[in-house]
Amino acid sequence: MAVYFDHRVEAPESTGVPTHLTWHSALPLLAVSSSSASTGGNVDIYLQQGQHVDSCHLERPHRPTVLRWHPTKPVLALGWETGEVALLTHPSGDQTVLPGAHAAGVTVLEWSSSGSRLVTGDQTGVLAAWKVDARGRLQGNHLVKHEYNKAITCCIFRPPSPGDDVAMLARASVSGDEKALDKFSWKGTPLKIGPQEGLAFYVSTADGKVHGVDENCKTNTLLGVEGAVKKLFYLEKREALVVITESLMLSQYTLGPAGEAQEFMTVKLSTKIGQNVDIVWTNIGFLITATGEHVIRLWDLERDDNFILPLDENLGFEKGEVMNCVSYCPAKDILAAGTSHGRIAMWRMGVQAGSCRSDPQVQWKLQTPAEIEGNIIQLQWGSSLNLLAANNSNTVVILSEHVMSAHYSQQVATVQLGPTQLSVNQFDTGVHLALQSDMHIKGVCVTKDVVAVWSGKQVAVYERSGTVLHNAGSFPCDSHVVAMHDKNLYAVEPSRVQIYTPQGTVKQLLTFSKAEGNPVLISVCQSYLVVGTDTEHIRVYDLSRREAKAHCNAKNLADHISSMGALRSVKCNANGNQVSILVSQVNGRPDHKVYFYDIEMDTVTHFDFFTGRPSSGASRSEESERQQFQTTELCGRCPVSHFWDESEPRLFACETVPIGAESSSASHFETMDASVVTLFCTQEHGLLLQDCFPRPPGLQALLALDVPYYYFSCKPGEKDPGLPEISAAASALPNQKDPANGSASKFPHMVSRRVLRDFVGLEACEKATRDAMLNFSFYLTIGDMDEAFKSIKFIKSKAVWENMAQMCVKTRRLDVARVCLGNMGNARAAKALREAESEPEPEARVAVLAIQLGKLEDAEKLYKSCQRHDLLNNFYQASGQWLQALDTAQKHDRIHLRTTYYNYAKYLESMGDKTRALTYYEKSDTHRVEVPRMLQDDTSSLEIYVENMKDKNIFKWWAQYLESQSDMDSALRFYKRAQDYLSLVRVHCYMNNIQEASEIANGTGDRAASYHLARHYEGHDDIKQAVHFYTRAQAYNNAIRLCKEYGLDDQLMKLALLSNPEDMMEAACYFEEKGTHMATAVSLYHKAGYVSRALELAFATQQFSELQSMAEDLNENSDPGLLARCSDFFITHSHYDKAMDLLVAAKKHHQALELCVTQNLTITEELAERMTVTESKDLPEEARKELLERIADCCMRQGNYHLATKKYTHAGNKSKAMKALLKSGDTEKIVFFANISRQKELFIMAANYLQSLDWQKDPEILKTIIGFYTKGRAPDLLAGFYEACAQVETDDYQNYEKALDALTEASKCLAKAKDPSAEEQKAKMAELQRKITLIKKFVHAQKLHEEDAGEALRVYEALLEEPELDPAVRIGDVFSVLVDHHCQHGNFQAAYRKLEELQSRLPSQSARYYISPASLQALQKEVGLPPSVEDGRDHKHSVKAEDEVEEDLNIS
Repeated sequence: MAVYFDHRVEAPESTGVPTHLTWHSALPLLAVSSSSASTGGNVDIYLQQGQHVDSCHLERPHRPTVLRWHPTKPVLALGWETGEVALLTHPSGDQTVLPGAHAAGVTVLEWSSSGSRLVTGDQTGVLAAWKVDARGRLQGNHLVKHEYNKAITCCIFRPPSPGDDVAMLARASVSGDEKALDKFSWKGTPLKIGPQEGLAFYVSTADGKVHGVDENCKTNTLLGVEGAVKKLFYLEKREALVVITESLMLSQYTLGPAGEAQEFMTVKLSTKIGQNVDIVWTNIGFLITATGEHVIRLWDLERDDNFILPLDENLGFEKGEVMNCVSYCPAKDILAAGTSHGRIAMWRMGVQAGSCRSDPQVQWKLQTPAEIEGNIIQLQWGSSLNLLAANNSNTVVILSEHVMSAHYSQQVATVQLGPTQLSVNQFDTGVHLALQSDMHIKGVCVTKDVVAVWSGKQVAVYERSGTVLHNAGSFPCDSHVVAMHDKNLYAVEPSRVQIYTPQGTVKQLLTFSKAEGNPVLISVCQSYLVVGTDTEHIRVYDLSRREAKAHCNAKNLADHISSMGALRSVKCNANGNQVSILVSQVNGRPDHKVYFYDIEMDTVTHFDFFTGRPSSGASRSEESERQQFQTTELCGRCPVSHFWDESEPRLFACETVPIGAESSSASHFETMDASVVTLFCTQEHGLLLQDCFPRPPGLQALLALDVPYYYFSCKPGEKDPGLPEISAAASALPNQKDPANGSASKFPHMVSRRVLRDFVGLEACEKATRDAMLNFSFYLTIGDMDEAFKSIKFIKSKAVWENMAQMCVKTRRLDVARVCLGNMGNARAAKALREAESEPEPEARVAVLAIQLGKLEDAEKLYKSCQRHDLLNNFYQASGQWLQALDTAQKHDRIHLRTTYYNYAKYLESMGDKTRALTYYEKSDTHRVEVPRMLQDDTSSLEIYVENMKDKNIFKWWAQYLESQSDMDSALRFYKRAQDYLSLVRVHCYMNNIQEASEIANGTGDRAASYHLARHYEGHDDIKQAVHFYTRAQAYNNAIRLCKEYGLDDQLMKLALLSNPEDMMEAACYFEEKGTHMATAVSLYHKAGYVSRALELAFATQQFSELQSMAEDLNENSDPGLLARCSDFFITHSHYDKAMDLLVAAKKHHQALELCVTQNLTITEELAERMTVTESKDLPEEARKELLERIADCCMRQGNYHLATKKYTHAGNKSKAMKALLKSGDTEKIVFFANISRQKELFIMAANYLQSLDWQKDPEILKTIIGFYTKGRAPDLLAGFYEACAQVETDDYQNYEKALDALTEASKCLAKAKDPSAEEQKAKMAELQRKITLIKKFVHAQKLHEEDAGEALRVYEALLEEPELDPAVRIGDVFSVLVDHHCQHGNFQAAYRKLEELQSRLPSQSARYYISPASLQALQKEVGLPPSVEDGRDHKHSVKAEDEVEEDLNIS
């Protein structure tokens, strides 16, 4: 809560009635103009407490009309009724009169956003723009002058376009703003430079015109309205202009890029006729008007919404009091309104969770008013200090906000009520006193019998005598903070702390060195004083003796706390061994940690409210579930105040608010989501969380912790449930006449107590019990259950145990709760807790305990935290919270939604609300039964409900009711609407309407109706109709029974086939016994599943057609004897395929194979699989393999090589499997099978097969052949393959080098061969070496030919003389080289001789096969070959083709 100090301005004696006032936007400077008929007009400047600035006083014989401050500089622009415009500079008082541009009264003065432009306007419509430098000095004559011929009424500058103002960023960077510095460096986002100042503006005139003036001072008319313009506003979000006329017509216009204006909304504002209107535009989008009524009106222009804020007489406002003026403070979100009775109403805007500041759902909360004298006609917030100036027509009052002072000590609490008023509560006696001081109170401290107040300049001390406070002394003191112990006062001064007596006598000085700094903070607890300095040092003093003694050395906290800016608050505990500290960071923001300095251990620890964990203690790995849960409640917060218990040194309390709210003004604090945290602080266990709870509603701030109570400042009138009431009349002394010095108060209570969680019900307990409970709570917190129970084992009070049981809900210690319930004797709660142990969630178990103890709110929170919405739903139902139960079921527990609807309907029915009960019975889908039951006594209502529901089940129920009332016609009508055909037929039969009943049964096909009608016909011996309707009802056994009884054999067969197997069996026996229709009997036996009996009967009665149909159903599970008999039957009748299937089913595989061979039946893969025996128990292994090979042999004969391969493989005969594959010619499978089998002979067989393919053109086959021969370890065969490769190279490609390589590999392979005939192997090797030698010579000659042709020719000639040169080197290839050589060198005769020699050595082959065409053409030209030789090419090809055919034959 905040109070407002009022300061009247110290106006000179010559000053008249105040007419205008205006605040500087940044500096605490207030300009006030006044006028009187005798002295003319004055303008004065005042400071924040109303001090007059003598150098800034202006007097003129005429009235001032307009005042306007420069936005940044202490320069005031003021206009007079004569047209004079002057600039007044503070504090020098320098005056600068603008050159004469106006000859009539000045109506408008407006500065641009940075103050570089000043616009002036007068009553004749003259407007001038002036340029001002950065120091606020006028620069020459006016820049431009426009004449609009009508009085200028308003002027506003258009804001600059979005972008970063470089000048503002530079100033912020110099002041240390990191974000601004980042924008100038590479760290931040790129700097988007925008205009530093908007120089375009809009002016309005008395004839309703609005003109625009651009940056170059060119003007144009934008729009026109009816009547004079009263106000102009600019909406930046919409880029729209708002115009308000004197008649309060509001219009909005959008502004185009070319300067055109388009109207998009017009509305008439409400007003009281004949009253002046004060209009204010806020930066959050609200237009606020005060029109001399008891309400003020707010319009949200962005959402086109409006609402009103009235006065509240409960807060001190009077009936008939009206509001004349308004002003809004954006920094505090406070709206102030001045009333006709001298009060200032203030509304604070509180934003709801999840909404933004401009959300229309904000809450405006009216505060306690500030009071001054007279009729307030003008208000204005201003300066960076957020000061409020009020004009009451006689004087001007400045109001400054001050945080409400409060203090608690030794069962005495005092709270500031107003600038000079205090409320004093003595809790031990219940006395409530009021203190009226003669100075503005900026601080207060109390002891048991003494109250001290100070103003920053003076200290006053009051002593209590009975129920009266009298002044014990006062003295001047400039200290801003004072503490008190006994009757000594401790005041801080530079470099020292002074100790005063109540009369102001200095008893002692506590000095501080330069390094320790100046004392700024001071606090007393018991007999210990802690002092904090501006250099982050703290010192503790012992006050228990006559003089204060140092309890410890000065401690520099900056060595232990990183990024520390300054101390915010210091407090010590009752033993003086722990000091708690709140600090601010370097950037000025409050730190979210509370630091603890242990004087004895000289250590600093902390509790971090951002993470919800301390630096020690509760962060241990064995942290309990309760502490883990409460950690989530503590995180994201910041401490704002802290207190130690006055007698318990371990107990510490702290008040916290959410992160981001800690830097808000103190006036916002009461509306924040504050919480109170209690900790145990010890050397052994560190910081331990004891309790955490939200600050109760209605309370404003934590004042103190004094077991068993928390003490809070509260709103006026907030009742303290634990405070005894003592009336003012009873407590006031009879001879007390001076209320200024303090008397029994008529003011409301301002302090409220709340009991600690552990002491509920124990508020009046003695000290021993209080200490025991504290020890119990401490040991319970650290988890030492033995010590916890030791501390309370002698306590016999049920109230204590009940309190501890309730505490277990908060601590979630169910083991402790069981003990407490046992001592309480609460058997029902103990049973419920035991039954709840089956719940998996600990929160759900604790919630049961909370319910048993009556803590329903805690139970609700627990169920929500563990998300047990089913239990939460039951809880809501049991506690009568049906709306919450329905909401929970609809959103989270839909599986129980219908049950919830049903239970709610039962509840509504019990309350007599049948209409709503009916609705919820329908939602629960139980209305078909419950609604008729509920309305059974109200037949007319029930009939109307039945007619309206259109529900078949309800129609049926109603029809049954009507039938019971013998109203058969109505019953039939409702049975028909319910489509209950059974009931229709039943009633018609009862009424002997058999024809209608038959039509219904036949038309609908309803089985139940048909059955009932069949029973009726049977009872009346109409067998034919009975059988018909039994058949429609699918009651075939009854129909069969009638057919057998009455000999209806023709229908019996059909009915038996439609019925179940038992009925079929019964009918078959009937036909068999009767000896007729044997085929039918066989078929029925078969259909019924008695195949063996059907076959026996078929064989006995020679029913061959039935036998064939039954054989199709025989399988391996049938009787082998039956299978054999059937197979013989089919063989006899030449049905060999079916006979073979039956033989296989009978597992007579050999007979099946014989039949397959003799009758040439094809073995399919399916049949082969059926004939394959997989288990050795069915057939010995050898016999199984023999069977498989016989199957494979049969498949081979039929040409099914793949199936034969498969069966040979199953039999383990891979050699035969490979042969079968080779016959299939499937190369891919042959290669795959050889690789899988990995047997030598299979590799060789596969390689031999692959040689029969065109391996010359497929390198992969060539590689596979070589690989298989290698894997098959057949080097002799591989050598032969290499020889074949060499032959191909010489014959087809004449590539003797590759042929030589192949023969070389063949030689290597042959050398590895182990031929049993050594002589033969040697002969092969010798022949191979001879071929290699001859080819080497030929290859050598080919390479030598280019270098030494003569030597090469000699080698060729020598080769021709070799015996058996061919096939190692073809003779034709040698002659071809010689002929080509002679032709190339022009020796055609020699070439011709070689050609003739070739023909003589190879008479069977054409020379054209070897000799190149070029050489042949040259010889024909030079020596004249005969023409017959020209056909040699065709002959050559034919010979080559013959050779190829021969070669293929040899290979095959």
